[in-house]
Amino acid sequence: MTAEMDPVQRLVNDMLHEIFMTLGKGDPCDLARASCVSRGWHEFVISNGLSKQLCLKMFPQLYGVDRVTESCSFKSDGETGSSNTKEWDVLEREHRVYGFLSHCARSIVDRECISDAISASSTDNFPEEGINNTLEIRDRVGRIASYWSSKGENNPAVPETLIYKLVGDLGVITEIDIQPFKAFFQRGSPIYSAKSVRFQMGYSKASLDLDSVDQSCHISLNDKFVWTYTSPEFPMAQARELFAEIQVARACSLYRRIPSC
Repeated sequence: MTAEMDPVQRLVNDMLHEIFMTLGKGDPCDLARASCVSRGWHEFVISNGLSKQLCLKMFPQLYGVDRVTESCSFKSDGETGSSNTKEWDVLEREHRVYGFLSHCARSIVDRECISDAISASSTDNFPEEGINNTLEIRDRVGRIASYWSSKGENNPAVPETLIYKLVGDLGVITEIDIQPFKAFFQRGSPIYSAKSVRFQMGYSKASLDLDSVDQSCHISLNDKFVWTYTSPEFPMAQARELFAEIQVARACSLYRRIPSC
């Protein structure tokens, strides 16, 4: 389509911006399709970062994302005059990645994110006090207490680690809820809470099959994961309360490498 035949080229930039953003609200893929109509549309959508703007409007939790990367690089097609510049390459990358996120995230519903418990760094009495108990909301099932207990360390600075598998390949974590266990069966009903907690998001390396991990073998799996996000440490009170609204870096974490090719 030539500029003479394209009516959009006759509109002012503010009006063009509204048209394209409205187009993308129904389906983010429509914005990507529009960018393929002509060179002019392609340049306008990418140079103004419309895919990124649309994604952030849909999911403001992603405002804290520092940068985006792709698992493989794309080469410019050389058709656009500025396509060989570093700035244009960054804009094209953001166009692809944020467009992908918008498309995938529309199918995400507000629900529990954990699908399975993978392993604990230690367990006092396995499986009675195993990590699977942490998936149970109740503190007792029937007359049996439901909790996870580590073996304990003489040095309180030694950390314990719990690893979980999430429900999907792509997700946005906005809140994590933790409730310390109150040992109602012990004298004084003591509450066992951590001094502090922190969270990591990432993905397993190709050499690790999560379904084959033996929970009874308490070995460190940290080197089997690529951690793409680590939160600050959050102190915990020794109280039997649901510690909610622990915001994970405000922007949340995407827990998978985004496939780009």
